[in-house]
Amino acid sequence: MERAPFIAVARHRLSIDGEGVTTLAAFHGCTLRCKYCLNECCLRSDGMWRELSTEELLEMVRPDNLYFLATGGGVTFGGGEPCLRSRFIEEFATMMDSRWRITLETCLNVERHHVERLAPVVQQWIIDVKDLSPTIYKNYTGRDNSPTLSNLQWLLQQEDMAEKIVIRLPLIPEYNTPDDVQRSRTTLEEMGVRHFDEFNYIIR
Repeated sequence: MERAPFIAVARHRLSIDGEGVTTLAAFHGCTLRCKYCLNECCLRSDGMWRELSTEELLEMVRPDNLYFLATGGGVTFGGGEPCLRSRFIEEFATMMDSRWRITLETCLNVERHHVERLAPVVQQWIIDVKDLSPTIYKNYTGRDNSPTLSNLQWLLQQEDMAEKIVIRLPLIPEYNTPDDVQRSRTTLEEMGVRHFDEFNYIIR
């Protein structure tokens, strides 16, 4: 049975992390080092997380079965980077009620085999691409964005996948501009993306 470290499991979230009532299961660990990281504890090694098995997570969320079924919701995996725990999510999908929806909140900056394993079991992909400019992306995340773009192109080539993808396009203070966001959106539309979530990062 698969086990993985989590920084939080938050139940009864409505239309925040995907459709309907959801439980957000946030993994520890990420491939990026974003300057305005929302969940910095996902990068810490000092025990600010707990390990769960697929069965333990299932027992935590099973009481919300009626909410999931009534609203079309389910479990949203975030983090950190959920794609790094692709085996855990794949196993969880075989154990849960098949009517639940699995949503992924991901930067997609991972090795391809993770994405290929998850494609059959994820009903919605919420992908934060940051910015398509390689320079802006690297300045903000510390990483190259070519894995993100390559994985997104692969997903869009899969049947009916475009309807499952929402691309997050943030305006990031001190890193990109509204014109940068529009350039990213134009390129993504040319790639076949249909659904977007544009917003401003609020820096506290």
